[in-house]
Amino acid sequence: MKVVLEHLTKIFPSRNKKDKDAEVVAVNDFDLVIPDGKLIGLLGPSGCGKSTTLFMISGLQAPSSGKIYFGDDEVTKLAPENRGIGLVFQNYALYPHMTVQQNILFPLQNLKGPNRLSKEEMLKRANDVAKLVQIDEFMNRKPSELSGGQQQRVAIARALVKMPRVLLLDEPLSNLDARLRLQTREEIRRIQRDTQITTIFVTHDQEEAMSISDFIVVMKLGVIMQTGRPQWVYDDPANLFVAKFLGTPPINVFKGRVEGEKLYIGEEEVLGVPGADDREVYVGIRPEGFLLKKNGKLSCKVSGIDVMGRDVSVVSTNENSLNPVVRSIISSDEMGNISSDEARFDLKSHKVFLFDSETELRVYFGEQVAAHEKMVAEMKEAGQYYVHEGPLPREADDADRHKTAEAPKGFFAKVKSLFTKKPKKEKPAENADMGSENEAPAEGEVPAENAETPVEKSDTPAENAENHEGEAE
Repeated sequence: MKVVLEHLTKIFPSRNKKDKDAEVVAVNDFDLVIPDGKLIGLLGPSGCGKSTTLFMISGLQAPSSGKIYFGDDEVTKLAPENRGIGLVFQNYALYPHMTVQQNILFPLQNLKGPNRLSKEEMLKRANDVAKLVQIDEFMNRKPSELSGGQQQRVAIARALVKMPRVLLLDEPLSNLDARLRLQTREEIRRIQRDTQITTIFVTHDQEEAMSISDFIVVMKLGVIMQTGRPQWVYDDPANLFVAKFLGTPPINVFKGRVEGEKLYIGEEEVLGVPGADDREVYVGIRPEGFLLKKNGKLSCKVSGIDVMGRDVSVVSTNENSLNPVVRSIISSDEMGNISSDEARFDLKSHKVFLFDSETELRVYFGEQVAAHEKMVAEMKEAGQYYVHEGPLPREADDADRHKTAEAPKGFFAKVKSLFTKKPKKEKPAENADMGSENEAPAEGEVPAENAETPVEKSDTPAENAENHEGEAE
């Protein structure tokens, strides 16, 4: 089932009754085409709007504007139970007093009218999906008798038993330990390939999204920053945010400049950049983009070496780096080139990304231009966009989006008057107004980290989730 989102926007009103303009735009003019039978990862930091997008697709939240299509059918105002979706929550939402089999059967038992199934049909379908997710041997157990990974499989089986048109997964792995996360994400990918159900997977973990998704959608502040196949996005980031968000270890970012088609970091000429105009830039270098050379063009002061078996991570510093440390991954065979507390590197041009210092958008040079144009052409053939039109939020815009509403001036004025009427002689005059700086938040004030009004998720199963308030993540 193809899913189309057209100009989808979600605005939450201000909590502060005296500052009604302090509304939160959780999702901003969201345009996306999700191909039939694909697994799409909505990826971004907490508060970027990915869960809000998922809940609008499911029907748990109504969009402020825009339209949602499942195939040719507009479902924007359709009730969740009539959309044909399966929704898996982060906290599993299983009935603790029911067995695994009863939890899986529950959605089928609530079907009415012509969709009603016989008992034999319901049992057959429940057993089929239990085998698919490999929990058929636990059908008589209660959820408390299962591991976290097994409970997650029960939740997925319960969502699949309805044979949904679209499967929605809201951070389904966040409650699992590292080994179970790896195992369960592989199972989710296998199940999706076996069923060919269009699946939308929400996560803030870039490793999860890149490992199982056909396409990823990187979001920030409710805006799509970039879409594409995971490796495409990693190899060809559209802007500084995407480059910094993807990759482990993270990309190394330096302040630099282009002069005469030469790239300088500090006073060192580190790379030729044919076709790039003279300008101040941010230089992003992937950890695997360094070549350790005795006469390398970029010098760094070595502060440590981490041996990771086949590879070695050189930890160093550079005065022009925006990262606290510079991490360079090299082969263990190259360790002999580190003879002192200084390491010198040459750079792999395809692992070096330039970004305009003002807009933070990508600056292409040399062979990167042709590679980028080829990738964009392939994306157009697949019906996907590289980046979306409109202004992209920058790092500096974060504070503007999550501004804390100011408390009423009258309140602080009253507090100030209490101190000024009876000043204490032993305290300096400049401390008389200390309350005006550190007062508790005024009624209705929204802390920045909660600006998207998250609410606690209920333990009610996904089939009854239309009665929930969704998260505004």
